[in-house]
Parts: sequence; C-alpha cells; structure tokens
Amino acid sequence: MATLTFLGIESSCDDSAAAVVRHGPDGAPKVLASVVQGQVALHADFGGVVPEIAARAHAERLDHCVEQALAEAGVTLADLDGIAVTSGPGLIGGVLSGVMLAKGLAAGSGKPLLGVNHLAGHALTPRLTDGLPFPYLMLLVSGGHCQFLIADGVDRFHRIGGTIDDAPGEAFDKTAKLLGLPQPGGPAVEREAAQGDPARFAFPRPLLDRPGCDLSFSGLKTALLRARDALVAEQGGITVQDRRDLCAGFQAAVADVLAEKTRRALLAYLALNPAAPALAVAGGVAANAAIRAGLETVSAQQGVRFLAPPLRLCTDNAAMIAWAGIERFRAGLGGDADLVARPRWPLDASAAPMIGSGKKGAKA
Repeated sequence: MATLTFLGIESSCDDSAAAVVRHGPDGAPKVLASVVQGQVALHADFGGVVPEIAARAHAERLDHCVEQALAEAGVTLADLDGIAVTSGPGLIGGVLSGVMLAKGLAAGSGKPLLGVNHLAGHALTPRLTDGLPFPYLMLLVSGGHCQFLIADGVDRFHRIGGTIDDAPGEAFDKTAKLLGLPQPGGPAVEREAAQGDPARFAFPRPLLDRPGCDLSFSGLKTALLRARDALVAEQGGITVQDRRDLCAGFQAAVADVLAEKTRRALLAYLALNPAAPALAVAGGVAANAAIRAGLETVSAQQGVRFLAPPLRLCTDNAAMIAWAGIERFRAGLGGDADLVARPRWPLDASAAPMIGSGKKGAKA
C-alpha cells in the first residue's frame, strides 16, 4: 500500500480550515497539520452565523489556511497525492469558496481532486483516530445535523433516524439567545447548567412516546421560551438562578432524549450482528459532558464500545476532509474535476427526506 498525502479544505459553515493528512503502509494515519480559523467574532453581533459574512471571510482566509497548513506539514503542492474539499452540504457561499480554491489548486498542480460530503467527513473520523472497522453506528450531533447512521463502507451509510426539525446545536444556540447568553450557545448553556437545578422545570422529552429513532427539539425550545416568559410575567424578569435552572432543565431534556434514542438505534444496529460493535459520536454537541455521559452509559449497558474523537476533530475541521479523500481514493472512487458545490447532500440518498425537499434536493 503506497503512502498517500492529501490536502483537505473545509468551509461548509463558519470555520475556514485546511489540513494535511498522511497515510502510510503501517496503516496509522497522521495529521501533519490542521489549521482552523473561526469566525465567532464576525457573527457575534447578529446572534448567529450570517451566510454572506461567512462566505466573504472564507474567500479572504482559505488560501492563507492552505499556506499555513502546507508550511506546518513541511510539504509543498508537489508533494501531495491529492486534494480533497467539502463540496456539500452547507452554506452555499462558503462551500463554493472552498470548491473554487480546490479546483484552482488541483488544476495548477495536476493533482487529483476529490469532492467530499461534509457529513461523511464526520462519519469517517473514527477511522482516522482509531482505525474503527466497518460496520459501526455513528451519531452525528452538531449545530446543523443530528442523525444516526450505520457506516457500512467508505461510501455506504444507512440512516436509521434523525431530527425532524432543529438540530441539537441549533436548539442550544436558540436557547442561549432567548436567555441573553453569548454565542456559540452550546458552551454557554453548559456553563450555566452546571450551577442549575435540572428538576425545577418540567420540560418535555419530545418523541419518546413514539417508536423509532427520530428526534425533535423544536418543541423543547418552545417550552423553554414559555417557561422564561412565565417567569417574566410573574416577577418582571429572570434572576441569575432562574437562567441557570432553565439551562439545566433544557440540557437534561436533550441528554435524556439523545440517550434513549441512542439506545433504540443501538438495538437496531446490534440486530445486524456486527463483529466488533461500536458507537461513535462526532459534532460539537458531543463535547457536552452531560450528553456524552448519557451516551457512554447507554453504550456500556449494551456492551458496545464507545468512541468520541478529540474535540478538535469532532467540530468542523479539514483533517476529516483530507482523510475522507484518502479513503475515497483508496476505494477507487476517483477524482472529481467537474464537482459542484451542493447546499444539500444527504449521506443516505435512498432514505426518505426527513425535513422535506425541493428543487435543490432533500435537506436531510
């Protein structure tokens, strides 16, 4: 097996990223460099990511990220065996910025160009970090996505459940905004929840009364809004402790729902009799200690190995894109010189749309 060195480029949301990953005959991939330039400060005044601002920042920063990644890795374009880039799904302006840069680099260097599904990058990360064999159960839980996937191969994913509305990270962001907390909302809500009483407010656990692995978080966010408004009407505002208790109750509800739905997903996965059963989780929400503890407990109860990559590889990064490119290249999935930016790109194209679809395709 020949040694492969790939450049990865990621720009699907608000992180501009480039990385260099090498995979040699010893079978142990190495992240030679991983550069991520976030945009939190650019969007802070708007309470969320503004697509136009994100796209402009990517256009300004991506080439510098690539230069820095190549320098840190000690390689040049000539040393690469290929270039991988996120070509969807995501905010179209940002995705397009990455795709056009990658096309230019590939054309100028004569290197193969591979388009990578951003979600596949997350889903294949456990193979980069731990060499996890197929098939395994993957929970993608982030600001924009939440779904259970059985990973059967480099390009074969079977979705067995997911959110029918808000992703958990989106719900955390909206909760933070409702309570006057800074963005990104996940870490802010978790900090407040650590000093709150999760039992004070009776928040719902959506869809637990229905079979299956689908999830919903929109109603939970609405319940928190109503609880906040009731406090404001009763006492003219909310105290610091009120806010902490609201965060704790909201976080506990999300953790309970994810734990129970994961238990159901594990049962469906285990029914396939995998030789080395494993649950892997990726996405920024996986960094939440309460949520991770619940997933670890469920995995232990089912006798399944639990894997969570380091946080720097759970959140959006280009190392996972470079690695997915290497995986695709080794699988003979070839180059994509004519690839296009795609705002929507379900990993399991055979699954029915969960959130609807339109002219641009299924959302999820």
